[in-house]
Amino acid sequence: MPRILACSLLLLLGGCAKTLPAADPDKAWIDLYTIARNQLSANALDGRDWAQGRYFEVSPGAHHLQVRLQFETSGGGGGSREHDGGGGGTRTCILALDYDHFEAGKKYQLKAGTMGRRGWLRLYDEQGGVLSRGKQLRCGAF
Repeated sequence: MPRILACSLLLLLGGCAKTLPAADPDKAWIDLYTIARNQLSANALDGRDWAQGRYFEVSPGAHHLQVRLQFETSGGGGGSREHDGGGGGTRTCILALDYDHFEAGKKYQLKAGTMGRRGWLRLYDEQGGVLSRGKQLRCGAF
């Protein structure tokens, strides 16, 4: 019985994990990355909602990328609950990044993380070099 349950669970989880589409060689592909305990999703591209939450695929040139980073916080921090979502729980940060030189056929990595109760965002090229640093638009318990 435990073996059947384990196999059923694996099949169920496998069905939930959708494969990513093939990259379009006429566009730039931007993978999203954060540590396992955080959640990072593509939120908007050039001011429009972006439905593909796991990546961006953009035409060459300049683009404005916006992501949603969710992470767990511990209590404390000395701030008031009213102004910074003090206390423990899930915190959400909206982060944005502008980059003017996306190239067709290139793959990029958009990495996000946390420092204390704030989020950070960086764009990397295929060799791991930092191309641009993002900014935090807002953060809170929303």
